[in-house]
Amino acid sequence: MAAEATGEVRQWTADINGISLHVAESGPSTGPAVLLVHGFPEMWLSWRHQMAALAARGFRALAPDLRGYGDSSVPADPAAYSIFHIVGDLVALLDHLRLQKVFVVGHDWGAQVAWHLCLFRPDRVRAAVILGIPYFPRGPRPMTESFAKLGDSFYINQFQEPGRAERAFGRYDVATVLKKFYALEIDELIAPPGVEIIDFLQAPSSPLPWMTDEELGQYAEKFQKNGFTGPLNYYRMLETNWRLTAPWSGAKIIVPAKFILGENDVGLQSFGTEKYVKSGGLKSNVPNLEVSIIEGHHFLQQEKAERVNSEILAFLDKFANEEASA
Repeated sequence: MAAEATGEVRQWTADINGISLHVAESGPSTGPAVLLVHGFPEMWLSWRHQMAALAARGFRALAPDLRGYGDSSVPADPAAYSIFHIVGDLVALLDHLRLQKVFVVGHDWGAQVAWHLCLFRPDRVRAAVILGIPYFPRGPRPMTESFAKLGDSFYINQFQEPGRAERAFGRYDVATVLKKFYALEIDELIAPPGVEIIDFLQAPSSPLPWMTDEELGQYAEKFQKNGFTGPLNYYRMLETNWRLTAPWSGAKIIVPAKFILGENDVGLQSFGTEKYVKSGGLKSNVPNLEVSIIEGHHFLQQEKAERVNSEILAFLDKFANEEASA
């Protein structure tokens, strides 16, 4: 109980959905549960600031390493990384913990997973806070067709070919690979012709202002152990995901949601994202939506931790207050 009271991080694994899922937990086990879903290339540690803030407010913060990451299982088959598998892991985790409904917070690939948890199983989500990646409804053709128009220099196109990005990443030590992504401050992830994206990205010589070298080392240790193939397989399943989600064509997300976007996020200008968010296009697909655009880049929950914590807590508190007055 002392660990729960102080917000200390507790770590454990659960055998669910055919894999072993590693989970970091903080806050009282009886508090309202908040599921924190990380992105690429991260792990549960990317939520360290939010876990502390949520625990201090009496929430139960649950941050799993998604399959392919950290101390969770790393299936060898690329087909094991479909959106059904990833969302299925989260539903199985809730069942394992006997949690009927939770709040969900997602960032980057975790944003996609969180949106689809809301889409597939709205009965399991009280409300959602999503960072960085808006919900795009399923289009008439897979997004990979749109990406193909950007050519071979676009990072997602480079990630499609099994082994290609892994070989390119292998020219650098793991910490440098991670730092190149974490330091992103460009408009689009497109390399010059004939250049691999990892060669194009720059790793600053000084520590990141929002991450210590010790924290970077914690990330690097896990990616050194498992490599990058599992995380890259998420990208390699994009066309499969489009086929699998055909039953949800035209479906809207009805879960109450808050979308937080960094005004300097990479990709904001790509695919009409900024116009889609600011013009109300996103809200038409997520009717019960709030949008907050704040200063910062892509890895918002770490770079602007205090502001993001404030945004998350203010949104979640509304639901706690609604229950109290009910």
